[in-house]
Amino acid sequence: MADALVVYESMFGNTQQVAQAVAEGMAGFLSVEVVEVGAAPAGLPGETALLVVGAPTHAFGMSRPNTRQDAARQGAPDALVSPTIGVREWLAELEPAAQSRTAAAAFDTRIRVPLPGSAARAIRRRLRNLGFTLAGPARTFSVKGTRGPLADGELDAARVWGRALASSFVDLGQPSQGRP
Repeated sequence: MADALVVYESMFGNTQQVAQAVAEGMAGFLSVEVVEVGAAPAGLPGETALLVVGAPTHAFGMSRPNTRQDAARQGAPDALVSPTIGVREWLAELEPAAQSRTAAAAFDTRIRVPLPGSAARAIRRRLRNLGFTLAGPARTFSVKGTRGPLADGELDAARVWGRALASSFVDLGQPSQGRP
C-alpha cells in the first residue's frame, strides 16, 4: 500500500478538521499520516506517493507571521493549533520533488463570501514549482466566519475529495489518467 502525507496549518481548528477528514477519505486506499505543519518533515519520506497540503486563507493567500499574530488576537493564543510556522515557511524549506513521482494536492479553508485570493491556489503553485505532479485542482472548504465553524457538509465533502485523490493511486501507487 502506498503512503500519503497530509500536512496542515490551522489556527482555530477548522483546517485541522478538514485535514483529518481528507485523511479518513484516503485511508481506504493509502496508508495516511496527518501532521501539523510545525512537525512536518523538510524532506518527504521516499515512500510518499501523495502529499496533501492545506491551510487557512489569510489576507487573500497563505498566512504570514503577521496574519497569524492577528488570528491569535482573535482567539485564545494558547488554543491555537499552529502557533509556530505556517505552510508558507514550510514550503520554503521543503526539499524539491527531484525526480520523485510524488503527486501533490492543495486545499484551503476560507469564509464563504466572494473574495479574491486562495491559500490553496498559492500552495498548488509552490508545489508545482517544487517539481511535484499535481493531482487535480486546488480545493476550498468553507467556514461560516473567521473562527469557524465549518459550513454544513464540508467534512463530508473533504472525505469525498480525499477518497477521489487516493483512488487515483490504486494502480501501483501511481496517479491514474482520470485524476480528480
